[in-house]
Amino acid sequence: MPRIATLTMNPTIDVSYDVTRVQHTHKMRTTNEQYAPGGGGINVARVFKRLGGEAYSFYLAGGATGATLERLLAEFDLGCCRVPIAGTTRIASAVHELETGKEYRFTPSGPLIEEAEWQACLDALSDALPLDALVLSGSLPHGVPADFYARAAKLATAHGTPVVLDSSGEALMAGLEAGGLLLVKPSQGELAALVGRELESAEEIGAEAMRFVETGKARLVAVTMGHLGAVLARAEGVYFLPAPEIEAKSAVGAGDSFVAGMVHALANGRNELDAFCMGMAAGSAAVLSPGTGLANRDDIERLYEQICSCRV
Repeated sequence: MPRIATLTMNPTIDVSYDVTRVQHTHKMRTTNEQYAPGGGGINVARVFKRLGGEAYSFYLAGGATGATLERLLAEFDLGCCRVPIAGTTRIASAVHELETGKEYRFTPSGPLIEEAEWQACLDALSDALPLDALVLSGSLPHGVPADFYARAAKLATAHGTPVVLDSSGEALMAGLEAGGLLLVKPSQGELAALVGRELESAEEIGAEAMRFVETGKARLVAVTMGHLGAVLARAEGVYFLPAPEIEAKSAVGAGDSFVAGMVHALANGRNELDAFCMGMAAGSAAVLSPGTGLANRDDIERLYEQICSCRV
């Protein structure tokens, strides 16, 4: 059984509701209230575990909401290491409007993290190495240096642990500059921001992604393009995979599910293209239902077979 760790510097309590119609000023009565532990690495761990792997989650948490997050993680039976902080863990909300099927998402920026707190996270991570893989996922909260993921990646690779990075902005740039990553998964928009220009086609995206492979920044670069599909850059070249035709109801955790699917396949010795297909299947499965549910194993396996049958 593959054993990985995920690191979530800015976790959330994810709350989702249904409402008949979103209206300003008016009080809106909600139904189908759901709570789940969230944030990039925690979401990856949840889906990785559903696929049969073992995922240990390192995360920062504090305040009354931090205690609630800890209880939610226990309910989801996730192995965890909580690094306590003085700040308060954020709460993110997703509101599903029943009349239109649209989803509205509200995500705070998160607490301020002190140097001693983020350093304690690196120390805890160091004690757990080596691992089958380390997934660094999500945004960095205020107070954490932009090169934090680069520091964590260097620590892990020094212990022979492959590193996966899924972030954005300066954190993504600094992580790539460190180099030697197993997998990087930006979205189309995140890659465009990284290279400083719009990327309209799969060919443009593939060419930019290949630069990171050719310069040794990452062995694999998977760029997700929403309903258009995804591009994988690797030493053998660029591969495009269209997204399966499904009715998307939510975007919560789609990218995290993609990472979980791809990492699980790689950790189990599957080849890179099979892992890419598993990532696409997991990311697509996550959008099938609104709310905080993420990808379900049955949906992932069904979509994987569908994607594999169409692969050329």
